[in-house]
Amino acid sequence: MATEFKVPELGENVKEGDVVRVLVKAGDTIAVDQPIFELETDKATIEVPSTVAGTVVEMKIKQGDKVKPGQTILTVDGVQESKGPVVQESRSAEVPKVVNIETARPSQPTQPSQPSTQPAAAAGSVVPAAPSVRRFARELGVDIAQVPGTGPGGRIGQEDVKAFVKSSMTSGAPAGGARMGFAPLPDFSKWGSVESKPMSNIRRKTAEHLTQAWMAPHVTQNDRADLSGFEDFREAYGARVEKAGGKLTITAVLIKILAAAMDKYPQFASSVDMANNAIVFKSYRHIGVAVDTPNGLLVPVIRDVNKKSITEIAVDLATLSQKARDKKLSLDEMSGGVMSVTNLGGIGGTSFTPIVNQPEVAILGISRGSIEPVWDGEQFVPTPTLPLSLSYDHRVIDGADAARFLRFIVEALESPLTMVL
Repeated sequence: MATEFKVPELGENVKEGDVVRVLVKAGDTIAVDQPIFELETDKATIEVPSTVAGTVVEMKIKQGDKVKPGQTILTVDGVQESKGPVVQESRSAEVPKVVNIETARPSQPTQPSQPSTQPAAAAGSVVPAAPSVRRFARELGVDIAQVPGTGPGGRIGQEDVKAFVKSSMTSGAPAGGARMGFAPLPDFSKWGSVESKPMSNIRRKTAEHLTQAWMAPHVTQNDRADLSGFEDFREAYGARVEKAGGKLTITAVLIKILAAAMDKYPQFASSVDMANNAIVFKSYRHIGVAVDTPNGLLVPVIRDVNKKSITEIAVDLATLSQKARDKKLSLDEMSGGVMSVTNLGGIGGTSFTPIVNQPEVAILGISRGSIEPVWDGEQFVPTPTLPLSLSYDHRVIDGADAARFLRFIVEALESPLTMVL
């Protein structure tokens, strides 16, 4: 008797995906948990395993097809079937519900009081805005013609563009009832040969998410840590961590430090709920780590870092990073982060401005360490130093607290034995 295998639930708000590669064909014998096809969703590229075993009678998909949960993928002459789908987004009962800032909307939106504005430009009319403002709007995906101007004669400034986007995010529709759109690009082919390639689902979702994330007022605080103490720490305990299956890296230690820092400064473990004029504080400590992969930037999340030793964190970090590169991450393994870390030190650079991964309110950036002359009171001493960059959402975090938070991190990194190994 033929048995159908259907696409399982792929995670919250994931409605469909693109078939990247089909791994079996009619006539093949498959086993339970054997990967059947690769599926690219808005969040990741994943391998979908079979819940049935037997000989494939009919394969109903091909590369490039779009599929949805519940859609039949193949039929087999089955001899075994698992109890349920493997690819699903699990829920932890102990994690409190947090409002999703990207989708939250007030039940009865009201228009905030604003200075007197001129209506958005009518179709075909000349938009009164400087080239720099037009470029700013284009980079944010805003149709400049829809932005009401507050300047003389309705002239549009950067603050008008920001207010337009902020209104669309908090009330569900841009100011004046206009629809936010993307301004068309010029015809580049006038100047030479071009090629337009469609974005992958991951790249498209990243672009959309970061456009929204950039609307939060970002500030970046920079500092440097003396790594002399860390190098002694790594020399003493590195072999012990490697024996457990991890690597004693700067990132692993900083993840542990962040948990302690958020206990001291809880506003860094929060989300801004503009729809309800509230701040959501989280008691759990899940840290996302940006991983550079051939398929784009992925951010697996290490759970409950406050309850784990640095050794356990290092093992989790190695495991999740490899899964990200191998396209083995589940959607659940990329959700629930409270704060994120991104390390570009292996590539280079002295500092950068990471973008906060909304609905989080802070992200820690790590640049390449170097040997620098440091004055010890009597002479300059060659000292290994590490640049750190903390970007934060100024709506909920003040500059002074950000400086204290980063100083806490620096001092803990300089004395890592104060952390639990």
